[in-house]
Amino acid sequence: MHRRALLAASTAVAALTLAGAPALAQDKYPAKPITYIVPFGAGGTTDVLARLVTLKVGPALGTSFVIENKPGAGGGTGSDITAKAPADGYTIQGGTISSHAINVSLYSKLPYDPVKNFQPITMIGSMPNVLVVRADSPYKSLQDVIAAIKAKPGTINYASSGSGTSQHLSGAFFEQLTGSKMVHVPYKSSAESLNAILGGQGADIIFENLAPALPHIKAGKLRALGVTSEKRSATLPEVPALAETLPGFSIVSWQAIFAPAGVPQPVVDKLSTEVIKAINDPEVKSKLVAQGIEPSGMTPAELSAFQKSEIDKWARVIKAGNIKID
Repeated sequence: MHRRALLAASTAVAALTLAGAPALAQDKYPAKPITYIVPFGAGGTTDVLARLVTLKVGPALGTSFVIENKPGAGGGTGSDITAKAPADGYTIQGGTISSHAINVSLYSKLPYDPVKNFQPITMIGSMPNVLVVRADSPYKSLQDVIAAIKAKPGTINYASSGSGTSQHLSGAFFEQLTGSKMVHVPYKSSAESLNAILGGQGADIIFENLAPALPHIKAGKLRALGVTSEKRSATLPEVPALAETLPGFSIVSWQAIFAPAGVPQPVVDKLSTEVIKAINDPEVKSKLVAQGIEPSGMTPAELSAFQKSEIDKWARVIKAGNIKID
């Protein structure tokens, strides 16, 4: 009887130990560096925001972040890597309007599901795109661009940071509303597409995220002709909204953070809490606003609902434009 009692007690202790192991592991999270995948090239908005936010979040969590740029397929290449990563909280990524709302309707074969394969963490912020040309371009206004495209259909090139990005669909939506035809020239990052237009290499115009375009606009290297938000941006109040000339034109790019689906809730809570704190930090917030970004800090549940509404919205736009990538 004594031996049986000892055996039962030992079994109970072992069971409790095993049951408590995951909780214990989560309590110690993070115990090593966290990989932050940027599904675009270095120098773009997603990359810049990843480095800005993690500078605050790393010390708060007592760890460091390793930024890995995995560009391609409008953010799809890096997103697929994240979707297949272990759901332990040690891999997160910068998710965007393209990777987590547009691609699912744009690509005929997408290797990941933007909803089922991911756990939302928080929204960093949103911003309009801005239609820009080189400072020495003959186009001085939106009307000049429209006239040039209609005069010579299929000869004006517009660059983007990849097929399926908000920059790409801004151009596609522009074609729909103006009844015109341009040539889309996709690159792997905002840095590459901006270099193409700055160097006069294969790009006449670009609908670029406001953040990476802003320094070049302020330096006088690029001329801003319009922003894609419904109203003018507080960052560039002198630049008209495209909707002032093209009623109904409204596109706002957004930047969020996602983890693989299945990450334990305590880890999700810890990550989202610290990232939201970082976004609301006065220093970080001022830097976001200075780049034309409206800080957000949505909860995981709020981001989940917002993402689903965006997927529905872009499905309608893509279907109307008969836009598809094999």
